[in-house]
Amino acid sequence: MPASSILPLSLRRVGFRIDGRTIIDDVSVDIGAGPSTILLGANGAGKSVLMRLMHGLLAPTSGSVAWSDRDPERQRRLQAMVFQRPVLLRRSALANVAYALKVARVPRPERERLAAEALESVGLLHLANRPARVLSGGEQQRLALARAWALHPEVLFLDEPTASLDPSATREIERVIQAFDAAGTKIIMATHNLGQARRVGDEVLFIHHGRLVERAAMDHFFAQPASAEAAAFIKGELPWT
Repeated sequence: MPASSILPLSLRRVGFRIDGRTIIDDVSVDIGAGPSTILLGANGAGKSVLMRLMHGLLAPTSGSVAWSDRDPERQRRLQAMVFQRPVLLRRSALANVAYALKVARVPRPERERLAAEALESVGLLHLANRPARVLSGGEQQRLALARAWALHPEVLFLDEPTASLDPSATREIERVIQAFDAAGTKIIMATHNLGQARRVGDEVLFIHHGRLVERAAMDHFFAQPASAEAAAFIKGELPWT
């Protein structure tokens, strides 16, 4: 881990309530560099809200979320998030990536070159001039990943990035995620897909009813789940909330 790392990310007794309803309940965890971390749980378990709390899009109603580096500018610059349905500008694929570089204050002469390299990394360079909003769902998701790739984040949050995609598009997205991992980016991904968790993850944070029920290495989690809730989820017996 580089000396200038923003990791580890520390959550201390984090809670989130809205309209009197508890969504996240007393979560404490430290997440460091290295292994890909999967937030696993049924739909409605609280995975997406927890990820937004980690990323800083939401503020906890109790507890604290803190990066090792306390500089807000570095925290912002060294993390990125890709959502289930990416928000794209009414511009070309290339211009979408270039705009992200502009926001990151990359000098103008470098933006187009870096944007093209990012598109090539996700297999979209041939669609560089295509309007982003006419791309297929899988292509749009790869474009969102290209925007993140261009920024070289230390931490990449992924919120159910393949939930609405077909198997072929899902494989392409997982290939890109594994490329991020191989390049040294810390992956933190939410999914309810057991097969996907095994393919791209190294450790599991199992979330149930807004609580962190279990943390384990991926193989150990599936071979010997430590909680009744996790065992039921793996067997497909846990009711979805």
